[in-house]
Amino acid sequence: MNRRTALAGVLLCPAVLLTSCGGAVQPGAAALVGGERISLATVQARAAGLRTAAAGPSGDAGTGAGADADGLARRALSELVRDALVARALADRGLRVTAGEVAGARAADQAAAGGAAQLARVLARRGVPAEGIDTYYRQQAGIRRLAAAQGLDAGTEAGDAAVRRALADAALALHVRVSPRYGRWDVQQVALLPDPPGGTALVR
Repeated sequence: MNRRTALAGVLLCPAVLLTSCGGAVQPGAAALVGGERISLATVQARAAGLRTAAAGPSGDAGTGAGADADGLARRALSELVRDALVARALADRGLRVTAGEVAGARAADQAAAGGAAQLARVLARRGVPAEGIDTYYRQQAGIRRLAAAQGLDAGTEAGDAAVRRALADAALALHVRVSPRYGRWDVQQVALLPDPPGGTALVR
């Protein structure tokens, strides 16, 4: 695969870009983002998709991270909150990602991978469920756009830092609150992390 397909690794770290500003979370909610409730059921459904992706064609997720229910739930919630953070950061800067841009990025990677089924397998190995592919590409495009708006490449250290700052600002604006059952907030990582925390990069 070419470098473009390699960029499909953007935002796949399981504990990236989730924030909590403190305060109680409503019963039955995993998080509150801009006053909008992310339900436990929504997190469970997303986690199920991640488990299916981790299992792959064999249907066996094994005994590693794919089989870690707590890790999958944390990652699922991270991705759900990330959707809102990226969207808010873009809106605050007057930026947007078009449907055509998402479709074009997916089509290019699909051609490089050798077809839709092959691309789905590649992304599944990286933890992207089939139903989440368009969301995944939209997030990637948004991250790149946020960095590019400052004349930076999201794949560089400077670009990564700039995007983290943008998402931290978005999290503050949205007053994100997360149930402590999913971990703890790390200000410097801009991440929801288990205890003890593990360091991850925004873009790799």
